[in-house]
Amino acid sequence: MNYSEIDPKNLIAESYQIEGITSSECRSIFLDWALSIPLENDSTLLISKLLIYYQNESKDHPMTLLLSSSLELKGENRRTGRRRSRIH
Repeated sequence: MNYSEIDPKNLIAESYQIEGITSSECRSIFLDWALSIPLENDSTLLISKLLIYYQNESKDHPMTLLLSSSLELKGENRRTGRRRSRIH
């Protein structure tokens, strides 16, 4: 999987280029990123790959912290289905 499949609009990459970006701004960018990935993609896998890509470079960056915390939350609060599977 190449980077353009993980971050198709380069939203996450651009967040790392913004000096002084806040955690609130990162949350907004992350939401936009999450909405841009296809439904069939495993968001947990994509987030893990983003973390692998950025964690050594930018451990204290607000986006790295947000990505890490989103994986922790996914582990605690997993949904088993999507809305699409409930609609007949």
